[in-house]
Amino acid sequence: MNRTNWLVLKSLAPYLWDFKYRVVGALVLLTLAKVANVTVPLVLKEVVDSLTPRDQLLLLPLALLLTYGALRLFAVLFAELRDVVFVKVTRRATRRIALKVFRHLHDLSLKFHLQRHTGGISREIERGTRGISILLTYSLFSIIPVILEFGFVAAILLNRFDWRFAAITFSAVILYLIYTFFVSEWRMNIRREANEWDTRSNSQAVDSLLNYETVKYFNNEEYEARRYDSFLQEYERADVKTETSLGLLNIGQSVIIAVAVTSLMILTSQGVVSQNFTIGDLVLVNGLLIQLYIPLNFMGMVYREIKQAFIDMNNMFALLDTRRDIIDRPGCIPMESSAPSIEFKNVSFSYDGQRETLSDVTFVIPFGKTVAVVGESGSGKTTLARLLFRLYDVDEGRICLDGIDIRSYEQVSYRKSIGVVPQDIVLFNDTLGFNIRYGDPSCNQEDLHRVTRLAQLEKFIQSLPEGFETSVGERGLKLSGGEKQRISIARAILKDPAIMVFDEATSSLDSGSERQIQLALNDVSKNRTTLVIAHRLSTIIHAHEIIVLDSGKVVENGTHDELLKRAGRYSHMWHLQQNNTSVD
Repeated sequence: MNRTNWLVLKSLAPYLWDFKYRVVGALVLLTLAKVANVTVPLVLKEVVDSLTPRDQLLLLPLALLLTYGALRLFAVLFAELRDVVFVKVTRRATRRIALKVFRHLHDLSLKFHLQRHTGGISREIERGTRGISILLTYSLFSIIPVILEFGFVAAILLNRFDWRFAAITFSAVILYLIYTFFVSEWRMNIRREANEWDTRSNSQAVDSLLNYETVKYFNNEEYEARRYDSFLQEYERADVKTETSLGLLNIGQSVIIAVAVTSLMILTSQGVVSQNFTIGDLVLVNGLLIQLYIPLNFMGMVYREIKQAFIDMNNMFALLDTRRDIIDRPGCIPMESSAPSIEFKNVSFSYDGQRETLSDVTFVIPFGKTVAVVGESGSGKTTLARLLFRLYDVDEGRICLDGIDIRSYEQVSYRKSIGVVPQDIVLFNDTLGFNIRYGDPSCNQEDLHRVTRLAQLEKFIQSLPEGFETSVGERGLKLSGGEKQRISIARAILKDPAIMVFDEATSSLDSGSERQIQLALNDVSKNRTTLVIAHRLSTIIHAHEIIVLDSGKVVENGTHDELLKRAGRYSHMWHLQQNNTSVD
């Protein structure tokens, strides 16, 4: 077992320790079940030997038969009780680790999630948690029982028969395990390939379904089907090789067992003929070997499943080992300011470390004021919002809140103080009410109705037969862009933060709705520190200051009127939009 697998077992140990009494109880029941199982052939031998032609008509060995039946019952009973006792251990360990991975994934940076396929991650978690259950169950209920049973059988053979019986049994088991090990190792490489294609096919399917509308817009249903089928074909090829190799494994195992059983039965039969053994001894050897080799038949499968479980768990634990880019510094403080001011000080940032998205950006957002950032697409506007919310950390410079670097605040309390209406709005596949309440899940009905009025959602919700219980569909696909934007605004208002960030907050609204919501947003922004990222300049003419970005640099700043008088970049953008509006 390699070091990585030992680390996986070490990670599981605390979860088992929490249920140490259940684990010990399961092991005791397991031992009792195996003792009862191995004793059955011994009792059966005595039953057979007692039924000699001379005595069988005079006395039926009733006590032995009752003992035989009781042992059969106890073997099953203890095994079932073992399952009952241990099942909570496996389920709780699986649940806790899955929850730990889930939380860790939410702690990872946006950069990680942009690089990974959601379908692939979900499949790795699914296989990893299944691997935990397989490892715990098979280790306790397959490997340990075989070891115990092998020890009991070996002791009985050495005690009641000559050395040849034990030698053949030992040799067969060793040869069986060596064969199983090498063939299973070969099969694992094939299985890894199959798993890789399985993950890729699942990722592609999820990605395609999430982009259902795009597929439809370009009539690419067959193209997507061909892409999906290309992955399925590779998975099919690898999976067929896996199942074919399984047949080879089973055939080899069966040959080893058949040769060993036949050899031992020949030796026993010779002993019966020479009257060194009884018929009961023949029954005993046959019963012991059957009980030993039946579980051995599953060892190839057990080894394969445990090996696969380690691979799947390693993949899942690798997610836990993924370093978090955004972490709390030692000694960080809670964010408690209710009247914060924000300052960007010489901020520079790059997503890939090569091309700067922001370069030496400096500006201040005083408490209670609204600062707008405008610029062409790709100028770095949305990046400012991501840095402020600490989805990324700056490369150079600082972002300060009340004069303190935001990296000195606890992330949880800091982010609670910021409400964001993003440019790209994705909703949960749940009800309309759930998505609005997401801003504050503990809100009451009065608060819910208040924010829906502010976001101009009230009439829309009243027009729906199911009202707040209306399903919005996957990613909110049942709603229009404007409706999703209103929901996003409503839940941001419901959060009641000290800082508001509006990233193109009205871009999907018609002119009438935009004017109404703009008035509402102006009300919401009162007594708050507000950053507005805008494309439509008409929505930010009342901002206290407007920052103009170009290629990640601040090229102008001032009020709307001041910037128009300068006849610079802002003025050019303003007149261009006004002319376009007039043409429309």
